[in-house]
Amino acid sequence: MSKLGTLARRTFLVASAAVAGGAAFGFYKYRQPHPNPLSVGLAPGAVALTPYVRIDAQGITIITPRAEMGQGIHTTLAAMVAEELDVAWDSIRVEHGAPGAAYYNDAAIRDAAPFAGIDEGKAANAVRGAMGVVSKFLGIQVTGGSSSVPDAFDKMRVAGAAARFALVAAAAARLNVSASRLRTADGMVIAPDGRRIAYTDLAAAAAAIALPAAPPLKPRAQWRYLGKSMPRVDMLAKCTGTAVFGIDVRCEDMLFAAVRMNPAIGAALNHFDATAANAMRGVVAVVSLPGGVAVIANNTWRAFQAVAAVKCDWAAPSHPATSAAMMAAIAASFDDQHHDSRLRDDGNVGAALAAGTVLEAEYRVPFLAHATMEPMNAVAWFNGKGEGEGAGAGDELHIWSGVQAPTLARDQAAAVSSIDPARVHVHTTLMGGGFGRRAESDFVVQAVRLAMAVKGRPVKLTWSREEDMTQDMYRPAAIARFRGATAHGTVQALDVRVASPSVLESQGGRIGASLPGPDKLIVDGAYDQPYGIAHNRATGYRTPALLPVSSWRSVGNSYNGFFMESFIDELAAQAKADPMAMRLALLTHAPSRKVLEAVAAMSGWGRPMEKGRGRGVAFHYSFGVPTAHVLEVTMGKDGITLERAFIAADVGTALDPRNVEAQLQSALIFALSAAMFGQVTFAGGAAQQTNFHQYQALRMAQSPQITVRVLEGGGPIRGVGETGVPPAAPALANAIFHATGQRIRELPLNKHIAFA
Repeated sequence: MSKLGTLARRTFLVASAAVAGGAAFGFYKYRQPHPNPLSVGLAPGAVALTPYVRIDAQGITIITPRAEMGQGIHTTLAAMVAEELDVAWDSIRVEHGAPGAAYYNDAAIRDAAPFAGIDEGKAANAVRGAMGVVSKFLGIQVTGGSSSVPDAFDKMRVAGAAARFALVAAAAARLNVSASRLRTADGMVIAPDGRRIAYTDLAAAAAAIALPAAPPLKPRAQWRYLGKSMPRVDMLAKCTGTAVFGIDVRCEDMLFAAVRMNPAIGAALNHFDATAANAMRGVVAVVSLPGGVAVIANNTWRAFQAVAAVKCDWAAPSHPATSAAMMAAIAASFDDQHHDSRLRDDGNVGAALAAGTVLEAEYRVPFLAHATMEPMNAVAWFNGKGEGEGAGAGDELHIWSGVQAPTLARDQAAAVSSIDPARVHVHTTLMGGGFGRRAESDFVVQAVRLAMAVKGRPVKLTWSREEDMTQDMYRPAAIARFRGATAHGTVQALDVRVASPSVLESQGGRIGASLPGPDKLIVDGAYDQPYGIAHNRATGYRTPALLPVSSWRSVGNSYNGFFMESFIDELAAQAKADPMAMRLALLTHAPSRKVLEAVAAMSGWGRPMEKGRGRGVAFHYSFGVPTAHVLEVTMGKDGITLERAFIAADVGTALDPRNVEAQLQSALIFALSAAMFGQVTFAGGAAQQTNFHQYQALRMAQSPQITVRVLEGGGPIRGVGETGVPPAAPALANAIFHATGQRIRELPLNKHIAFA
């Protein structure tokens, strides 16, 4: 049995045991809800009707337990609850809330099933259902994979409706009126005679009422907030400078820290001499860390200066020391020993290639940094109430940080401090970008170690920009090798092989979990595209671990989108076919075809272009969302100028159209920055790009005019944080080809062509 078959079978058996009430989990246990995190530490008079609704004398607070990284998720999630709770938008407060298994992300785990998103077959749905069971027991609260909206759409609307049910029932008992005769509006229960009772006055009584498991939900025709472009709940604070990000947190009697790790990421520190640092003004302590050293001082600047003064003897890296050696290791992975998956194998690829006109190509992409605007930081306060040097029974640990996986951060902090996780309190702040980097907890663990060294005083750890760039968990480099055959103006056969280090293996190793089967992320976006190519094969090869790697906006789709859509364009050229028309003919998924038709109409595809100008198209299906880009470029004396960009995507239902459009625009800019300039190279095992002068982003003057069309095909609700990334690089590369005749098969593009 293949690795995929073994994984699918094991996952299915786990689910079967749960549903059948087997010994593995048991149906009863599966159906039990997780404890309500809001019930812990409730203020006097406050009531937590559900894990998402808290009511006190000051009003109603909606818990939006996903990381707000600028993508507007707190607004959309709050609207789900507010819609069903029937409260005035300007009356609510919104908080991320404490970590809790009740906020587990079911959609993120289900979407990890090794099946194409459009596959609704019995096997695919059985495995997704099994993984949904597993997700409930794992209880992992995480933001990523464009999963927040699909995961919350039912959960949070039900939470709002259930809370409203209890409030109406409480009012009915007080008024001695049938609940069916009462109505609600703007946080009030209203009787037939016009009497009004505020939710805040009913909360205590409502808390004693059993909540329905499946309360009726409003039909779309009655939505007040969902489906509308809502005012952002974080906009005022961000515009006035009062929003609190992790880097803004201040506590009484706070100390400040900076770290300096081995530049060869993951390698050890042999020894250090802190004589000079200890003599510097404001230094409180120099602390040894695994792989590096930290300085605690009375302000961040002094900590930065002092840690730079520590003399360090760094150990050599265990991974290859140069970019060339790392790429050679990836190239060497195309063999049976490193075979990881074959998630698509349609028809007879070998025979079809032998019978057709074959095109072969190799594509490459580099390691990429997350490069968030806010560098990694965390505040940790070990209150030290217990007795002795280590953690005691009365000790508690508070952490303030922008994290995408707060339950994992809590558990890792508990492990390193030897404190019960129930006594570790993670306060998740706003964050200045995440893109997957803040799903890691290394910076949180460092802050906890430093707080343990100065028991009783909060410590604020801030990474320098240089530390942030060189100690990243990078997007892995990858290589794709293609063979394709064309005939009669279309693609007859496609064989794609992709090699890359495994993100899931790397992430799992950091939390003590092993990967039981193939890592589908290696081939995400290569095996699952809805093209009706009769002979189609996709194979993944897992390169042995090189550097720590992690999720990066759209993960494997970020490079496979470039690989696939660039090669599809090459095949169109070989077939002497229009690249748009050929793609439309190949697509077997109706919503995807409509998206491509929309972007063709928006861009005026087929309209003649002047010499030196080019128009490129790319389509990609990821995270349940078909997305298409068309880019127009001009080749001038100073290089390529990006003129216009057109984006179309089908999100099923646009819960906040303006925010969806903003996400698609931001994904384009993010992806174009990486495609044009982004790379992390290595010498002596260390990253050579240390700041933004070496790791550039697209400037406003270089950005194209962007037009977006959001389609609502009525399919499942989907998120859009990542789906706009994959088509950008190939659309640009294809436009460059059609403007100049130069086919570029390696990123970043500026290695091969200049940009104005």
